[in-house]
Amino acid sequence: MREGYDEHPINPLPPVVWLLAAPIILGELAFGLGQSGVLGPLAAGWRMDALQRFAFDPGIARAMVEQGVYPPHHLIRVASYAFVHGTVTHALMALVFILALGKMVGEVFSGLAVATVFLGSVIFGALVYAMMPFADVAIYGAYPGAYGLIGAFTWILWLRLGQTNSNRARAFSLIGMLMAIQLIFGLIFGGRPDWVADLAGFVAGFGLSFVVAPGGWRHTLAIIRRR
Repeated sequence: MREGYDEHPINPLPPVVWLLAAPIILGELAFGLGQSGVLGPLAAGWRMDALQRFAFDPGIARAMVEQGVYPPHHLIRVASYAFVHGTVTHALMALVFILALGKMVGEVFSGLAVATVFLGSVIFGALVYAMMPFADVAIYGAYPGAYGLIGAFTWILWLRLGQTNSNRARAFSLIGMLMAIQLIFGLIFGGRPDWVADLAGFVAGFGLSFVVAPGGWRHTLAIIRRR
């Protein structure tokens, strides 16, 4: 038998990436079956019901803080909004980001670190969004978490460029391109303020990498000592 004959031609996705993507995939399958009428007439409204139950509403978040009351079914929205989407296309685009970037980040980070980056970015994105006075519409979708993975991937590039004494600013070219595309689309078609949550997710993902990445905290201390 030839050496390497039984090796996979494509590296499999880290299990944590499938765990993050599974709720979205299963949800879209359920919404699709419900819309088809196979599961009865009431199932056709499952997507709308899920959005009403799990989307993050900044108004509700502000009311909870003002009143000092945090009902669990509203508190969970700070993370649950990432797993419901407005359309199949919306969900598919998020899945592409999660699977592609999750694979790249997961080849360097541990599974727990990948999950921490994703969920931490989702939560931080929602909290920053709620603090914006112009944020008055509910947000949903995995994009703040996906941008968090972009932040982690940017951290990996940033670290490698520094090790070769290259220009570290090049590591931010991907996020710069994505934000430019969002700006252009917003100017042409009219945009929602949820870009704030996406950008906050990126910042969280990049920042968390200094703590959760292998050797990340040691690298952070080394930077501080050099300064």
